[in-house]
Amino acid sequence: MEALLSLSFDNLSSYDQGKIRKGLRQIDGLLAEVCLSSASPKSAAEKRRSVIDPGKEPPPLKKLGELGSDPAFREFFKLQDGFEWNVATRLINCLDRLLGKSNDGQNDLLIIQTLDLLQGIMLLHPPSRNLFSTESHMNQLLDLLEPMWCPAIQSTTIITLVCALVDTPQNTRTFENLEGLLAITSAFKSRETTREVKMKLVEFLYFYLMPETPSIPSANGTLSVPSMLQRSPSKLAGAFGRLDTAARKRADSESGNTKSTAEKQELLGRFLDGVNDLVADLQEGHAFGGEV
Repeated sequence: MEALLSLSFDNLSSYDQGKIRKGLRQIDGLLAEVCLSSASPKSAAEKRRSVIDPGKEPPPLKKLGELGSDPAFREFFKLQDGFEWNVATRLINCLDRLLGKSNDGQNDLLIIQTLDLLQGIMLLHPPSRNLFSTESHMNQLLDLLEPMWCPAIQSTTIITLVCALVDTPQNTRTFENLEGLLAITSAFKSRETTREVKMKLVEFLYFYLMPETPSIPSANGTLSVPSMLQRSPSKLAGAFGRLDTAARKRADSESGNTKSTAEKQELLGRFLDGVNDLVADLQEGHAFGGEV
């Protein structure tokens, strides 16, 4: 697995669009091998080929609760705990290089693919979310909300922001300190913002106003993600059984850094009218299609 990650990291570190695209496909293929079942057993050579050139034979879905007992997934999860093999770090660095390139269709697609993979990595390896407690990394996402970016990038960025903030209060405080609420509400008020993006922004505001839970994994061993993500990470958390000592300490340390809905309502009200209506919808269970 280290060899496959090394190969993809080499491509992701390139400034050539073709190599970056290949590196992203290799990461996507690796995640497919780790998270999805194969119809029949494969040799080591076949697995390597399917990772290097993914997309030919999409494997059937594996139940999320099965991942905790899967040796390949456990190995991948363990590798992500170290800096050398952490995929999120490489994707963030790749995103930084892409942001420095001129806007064109191919570059926009690479940005979207990078953000999609970041979402997956943060859901599969929640500790990687801690990278977005750093201001420079959080600023990357906020920059992608600017009107200069296409609606597809803006929409994908909003979901990536949710993945970076969910159950991670320290990241939310970084987001607030960097005037993230101003960036979100300015995009919502802008005439240049499309209706589809504005709908995603409203969903984000509902998510932001929800009461906070410290740390991932949380103190009761479950995850809480709004339905806009259309995923079920709670099963993934349960697959790992009882929490380790570090996770419990992380939850305890963050418990004093959380904010209530009322506190966040006051903050958001500085930038946007009608916040009371959003909170009322949230409390009555109307947000996210009635699933909160």
